[in-house]
Amino acid sequence: MNKKKDIRMLAEGGMMIALSVVLSYIKVYQAPSGGSVTAGSMIPLMLFAIRWGVGPGIAVGGTYGILHFILKPYFYHWAQFILDYPLAYGLLGLAGIFTFRDTKEFGGYFKLIIGILLGICGRLFSHVLSGVIFFAENAGAKNPWLYSIEYNATYLIPELIISTIVLVMIWKPLKKTIKN
Repeated sequence: MNKKKDIRMLAEGGMMIALSVVLSYIKVYQAPSGGSVTAGSMIPLMLFAIRWGVGPGIAVGGTYGILHFILKPYFYHWAQFILDYPLAYGLLGLAGIFTFRDTKEFGGYFKLIIGILLGICGRLFSHVLSGVIFFAENAGAKNPWLYSIEYNATYLIPELIISTIVLVMIWKPLKKTIKN
C-alpha cells in the first residue's frame, strides 16, 4: 500500500471510531448488566471493515472497544475486559471478509449481509463467552450458555437488524467509494 492510501485509511478509521462513539450515546434500549441497542453504532466500524478489509477492520474495532471501555468502564477481570471490549468489537472487522470489487448487484448484497452477520455473530460469541465465564451466577438455575446467549441476543439481534437495513439501503451509492 502506498503512503497516501495508508493516511486515508488511518483518517477514515479515526472518523469511523468517532462516529461510532457518538452513535453509541443514542440508545433505544439499555440492558440491565451492559449492552444496548443504539442508533447503529456498529455501522461505521463495519463499513470501515467492508472498505478496507478484515485486518484493518479488526484493528479499528478493537481500538473502538478500548475507547468504549475508557468512556464507559465496566469490568471484573482482565480476561473479561479483553472478551467484552477489544475482542468483541474487533470481531466486527469480520464484516470485511469479502472483497467487493467487481461484484454483481445480487452477489454484492448477499456478501454484504453475510459479512454483517459474521461481524455481529463474532461480537455475540465474544460476549457470550464472557457471560458464561464471568457472569454465570446471573443465570440462577438456568444453563449459563443459554442465559448468556439470550441476554446478549436481546440487544445484538436488534443491532443486527438495524445495521443490515441501513447498510443495504446505502450500499448502492457506497459501492463507488469502496472501489477507490
